[in-house]
Amino acid sequence: MDIVGKKFLVIGGAGFIGSHVVEELLKHDVKEVIIYDNLARGKFEYVEGFMTDPRCSFYENGGDIREIDILNDAMQGVDGVFHLAAMWLLHCKDYPRTAFDVNIQGTFNVLEACVKNNISRLVYSSSASVYGDAVQVPMTEEHPFNNKNFYGASKISGEAMCRATHDRFGLNYVGLRYMNVYGPHQDQTAAYTGVVPIMLNKIDANESPVINGDGTQAYDFISVQDVARCNVLAMQAEATDEFYNVGSGVQTSIKELCDLILELKGSDLTVTYKPYSEEDARRLVQNRIGCPKKACNELGFSYKDGLREGLLDLIAWRDANQGKY
Repeated sequence: MDIVGKKFLVIGGAGFIGSHVVEELLKHDVKEVIIYDNLARGKFEYVEGFMTDPRCSFYENGGDIREIDILNDAMQGVDGVFHLAAMWLLHCKDYPRTAFDVNIQGTFNVLEACVKNNISRLVYSSSASVYGDAVQVPMTEEHPFNNKNFYGASKISGEAMCRATHDRFGLNYVGLRYMNVYGPHQDQTAAYTGVVPIMLNKIDANESPVINGDGTQAYDFISVQDVARCNVLAMQAEATDEFYNVGSGVQTSIKELCDLILELKGSDLTVTYKPYSEEDARRLVQNRIGCPKKACNELGFSYKDGLREGLLDLIAWRDANQGKY
């Protein structure tokens, strides 16, 4: 899609990734960007600065994907939709029924509204959680679905519903499978926060960072700015009915991550190693690195922010927003 002069709805647009998608869209000559968010996880202050741009607005009649009539109203006259609203992994573990209502039924509502409102293109946010633990590394998009948790199950369901809606109604869409995303606007303090904020919180409190297991478990870290850029490229691409890994393809162990964060913070704290509980040892993914080739070839996406640069950006944001996150 040529996005020049087009109108976009960003569902979950005040959230971690969504707020950066809004920012990225406004760098282009688009007609309008509407932020649709119930602020359950997002924060208005993440997008408040964009309100000075006359092309950007916050949909004020609601923002919940479970409210079908409100969702339909928000989509009127829209050309493209970014669907980023979801409950996060550990939240889904603790509240599986709500996870179903939001991630599965809510996604169906989005797809139904897209069809009803003749949306030209949808970019659906999936997750590398669909893969579970790696059978082979790097993981291509053909990797089997070995997921065992509710969050991954909800994303598999979302992907299947996208494909079925394309087949039945011709909805033009692509799906993005995010690897380990980090950066500004990520929840830094909640119980469901990610590994990077947890380590930074410990170090800022002058406490030893804790690594579960021996630290050899490895992941593919990608900055939120790169993820936002990929979303916009996906909206612009010609491909349809396809899914793409969004990552760097670079393998980083948790020990390497922790050592780098300690270096960047100028800290001499000693790492504490904590054995996995029996449940965590069985449940947690130990190895997940994505192959980035398909996204590069078909979307024109390759990452720009190395882990060092991305972490420095996050640390600077935290320093500038102490007490606000």
